[in-house]
Amino acid sequence: MLATPRFLSLPNADLDSADVVILPVPYERTVTYRRGTAEGPAAILAASEQLEFYEEDRAWSPALYMRHSVQAPVSVVSETEAGFHEQLFREVVSLPEHPLFIALGGEHSITPALVFARMPEGGTVVQIDAHADLRAEYHGSVFNHACPMYRIWKRGYRLIQIGIRSLHAEEARIIDEADDITTYFDRGLGYPDRWQALLSHLDNLSGPVWLTIDLDGLDPSLIPGVGTPQPGGLSWYQVLDIVDSLTTHSGIVLRGIDIVELIPDANKVSDIVAAKLVQKCISYWGMARGFHRRNPEGSQCGIDDE
Repeated sequence: MLATPRFLSLPNADLDSADVVILPVPYERTVTYRRGTAEGPAAILAASEQLEFYEEDRAWSPALYMRHSVQAPVSVVSETEAGFHEQLFREVVSLPEHPLFIALGGEHSITPALVFARMPEGGTVVQIDAHADLRAEYHGSVFNHACPMYRIWKRGYRLIQIGIRSLHAEEARIIDEADDITTYFDRGLGYPDRWQALLSHLDNLSGPVWLTIDLDGLDPSLIPGVGTPQPGGLSWYQVLDIVDSLTTHSGIVLRGIDIVELIPDANKVSDIVAAKLVQKCISYWGMARGFHRRNPEGSQCGIDDE
């Protein structure tokens, strides 16, 4: 990857004029199976160089109308887990509030600091994941990558979990008893009525919303490069339907997205899938907010792609 991170190989806009802010968070301290998530953000940005500017679902080239600002990767300066998460919180709070914010992990433990910084008043966290991540602590730590959704839930946020297919009995008990957690287990989403119930639920959300995407929530035949893969999983187009719902409905205030747990693979398939997903999030969000009507002469780049 270039010394200065870029998305789509484009020059970075000034932070104050950016429409999209991308923050690489190459943090890896608590993973319990395959290692390599610290390399995920760089791999996603490098793979984005292979994407076309044109986004076929919305039939436009977002980079002609929207300005990206990729920040320097978050450095791990604290020797303690708590210290790092406090550092991450402070760095995210310092960023402008209004652009689309996308964080690239790194392990899933980074999500609470992002949510607390960008959505402090509360709201709904939509989680795509193979795992419930509702452990109160794991391996002696509340900051483990098995615990982020528990930490978020205990702070009063509502959870919508999608694609879950691996969990502990205590996590199942929490799901059964908690009124503010709705879990769409993976196998049930294979039935059309359950899938439509999920989309209807998302379509009727309002207020602040955060989307966290653990890439092991997808089918591992689509994206094998994850830390703790599980059989089953969402298809590419199911994930895009979820992104479509959360980026286009006027009642939703999307405070941010994180995409985590990528382990780069030798054949680059997982890397390019993750990069394409970032592009889809930007395109859907930007089109819904009318950026396609902006004068393209104000673009940060001189592409000629339409």
